[in-house]
Amino acid sequence: MCLAIPMQIESIEGFTARCQAKGVWRDVSLFMMQDAPPAVGDFVMVHVGYAIQKIAESDARTTWELLDQILEESGA
Repeated sequence: MCLAIPMQIESIEGFTARCQAKGVWRDVSLFMMQDAPPAVGDFVMVHVGYAIQKIAESDARTTWELLDQILEESGA
């Protein structure tokens, strides 16, 4: 099973985006999105350091809420 995390792009330099999700920042490769490059402010799904698709802000927030609920219920 693969897991991708929604993150918001804060800045872009070349094929690297500085992204954040819930106070955590990561440098993410945009190499796999060359055909439809995202922009600063866009939300993307990030899998093993690569942005793999753009998503709506509402979908990102819903996913974060569900992940928080899973963590809370598992006692993590």
